[in-house]
Amino acid sequence: MKELKVVLIGAGNRGERYTSIMAGMKGKYKVVAVAEPIESRRNQIRQMHNIPDDRCFASWKLMMELGKIADLAIVATMDREHYEPAMKAISLNYHVLLEKPASPEPEECKMLMEYAHEMGVQVVVCHVLRYAPFFATIKSIVDTGALGDIISINHEECVGNIHQSHSYVRGNWGNEGRSANMLLAKSCHDIDILQWLLGKQCKKVQSFGALTHFKRENAPEGSPEYCIEGCPKGDICPYNAVKLYLDDKKNRWFRTTCTKQADPTDEMVEHALRTTQYGKCVYKCDNDVVDHQVVNMLFEDDVTVSFTMNAFNKGGRNIHIMGTKGELRGAMKEGSAITVYDFETKSTAEYPVSLSDSINKGHGGGDNGIVETLYEFLNGQYQGCAISDIGVSVKNHLVTFAAEESRKTGKVIDVEEYIKNIGHISQRG
Repeated sequence: MKELKVVLIGAGNRGERYTSIMAGMKGKYKVVAVAEPIESRRNQIRQMHNIPDDRCFASWKLMMELGKIADLAIVATMDREHYEPAMKAISLNYHVLLEKPASPEPEECKMLMEYAHEMGVQVVVCHVLRYAPFFATIKSIVDTGALGDIISINHEECVGNIHQSHSYVRGNWGNEGRSANMLLAKSCHDIDILQWLLGKQCKKVQSFGALTHFKRENAPEGSPEYCIEGCPKGDICPYNAVKLYLDDKKNRWFRTTCTKQADPTDEMVEHALRTTQYGKCVYKCDNDVVDHQVVNMLFEDDVTVSFTMNAFNKGGRNIHIMGTKGELRGAMKEGSAITVYDFETKSTAEYPVSLSDSINKGHGGGDNGIVETLYEFLNGQYQGCAISDIGVSVKNHLVTFAAEESRKTGKVIDVEEYIKNIGHISQRG
């Protein structure tokens, strides 16, 4: 199989993650160019892959002026900056690995799908949970028929209170106008997983949720705007930014994110805590996305699915699948086995799953899985079922958009009617 040349657009956490995996796959991938406006991040990728200076760009537009110089373009920019570089890459006949969500706008998702089909290129959205051993094992169990016909699924995404505060209150995804609605930004790959496990289409959706806790009225009495200014509750507050970002020297994710630097110093972190939202009291930010949400879905053949996304927990994912022959329970955490109870034999089977990566860093091995699978797929050697066409991804995105429509209007949304209202969605894929 041939070595795939790669260009990276956006060298933040996700872009760095995918290309660092590729760096360990010698002879399979070669990153040949990077576009990233922040110099330290750009240089980190340059050094990791030994990229010539003239192939390192502050703007993806400058990179694209070279035409097609690789096989694959990774688009890992911020959510509202996915559409334009992805469309340009498609126009140059690049295959695209596109960070989720494809776009915060349903119309843009639709146009990405249609243009990819028109140009005959592969656009793979990073629904990384499909490639995690935990969900791959569940998919194989479901597909064997061991559970019979699936009747219902209850699925939880426990975001984690600290993750919520970092990413969805203080961070890049806390404000819908700058990024996307919470369900799309955080859980579009959970909605995708549910459809993938069932192999059926969602027909109707209903949702409730709100921003309840992380609001100014819940701030401790006497708390300053910035934690570093000294808070009377600082010693006991789990969201004290000084403890999370400055005192914890091992949390590279938090420190690089708040400073936007590849190798930040304490001075850089302290400056960020004094001047950016990462240092603000978690109850005094400009966040407007929900901190808890439930989604009820009706799939084909009257399969009912309940999904909960909630910030107030340690973190992780839990699933309960109920079928006519048995039930499956699983928790996506190290040391926890998937269990299947068989109605006929009244016995319980266990399926141990090792999480080969930390969930925070690698989605339970899903990050490695998508990069490894993509190589086989683009070389025409893949025989599995995890890779989805952009059309499947877009349809599952649209279920998420419909759920958010329900949350805001209080109505049960007919998914097909919702799709018709934003234009014709291709039946390919």
